[in-house]
Amino acid sequence: MPLPRPVKAVVFDMDGLLVDTETVVFAAMQRAAAGFGAEMPFSIFKRMVGLQHAHSDVIVVEHFGEGFDLEAWTAAVSNHFHAEAEAGIALKAGVVEILDALDAAGLPRAIATSSSLDAVHHSLGRHGLVERFHALITRDVQTLGKPHPEPFLKAAAALGVDPANCLALEDSHNGVRAASSAGMMTVMVPDMLDPTEEMHTLCVRIAADLHEVRGWIEATSAPSGRSPGT
Repeated sequence: MPLPRPVKAVVFDMDGLLVDTETVVFAAMQRAAAGFGAEMPFSIFKRMVGLQHAHSDVIVVEHFGEGFDLEAWTAAVSNHFHAEAEAGIALKAGVVEILDALDAAGLPRAIATSSSLDAVHHSLGRHGLVERFHALITRDVQTLGKPHPEPFLKAAAALGVDPANCLALEDSHNGVRAASSAGMMTVMVPDMLDPTEEMHTLCVRIAADLHEVRGWIEATSAPSGRSPGT
């Protein structure tokens, strides 16, 4: 069986999984750091992937030192990011296809993201995808962000599905930790971060892309004796 049990709902991360935002954010941080006469190493950036701003800010100050102008940093990163994203942020491979498959199977789905509701509409709205999700669990409605399981537990509750019957799709280590802690079947679809031994332990599968995940969902949901699409 491709997945441990049939999937009754799917919970998606957004940045790095549905849209190619992580590379844009890293580039924006590198440009902002250069403006401060400093550097933003990838080793520091990857610790921030999947975290809310409040938590990533702690890492930024730890890296640049006490007294660092965090407000100016945030403004610089935001300016560089919006300049890069002005032309639109590309979808990751397989997004439309997996949503089509979920429609065909009648499976509900949600987004659990550390980004804001405005960011969701900015990133997915121009692709016409926001309305294809039944719940949006953004940082605006979270008390505890990833790696805490709260975002995924809220997503399951919003969909009315037991977390154990939900498939969680994540690209970040912090997201995988959150989804696994929520008791969901967790699949990592690596973007900028490679799967570690810990990730292999926490995930039921590591996928090459969303096309592969779609195949697993279809195969797991197919009645016994039938192959997907027959």
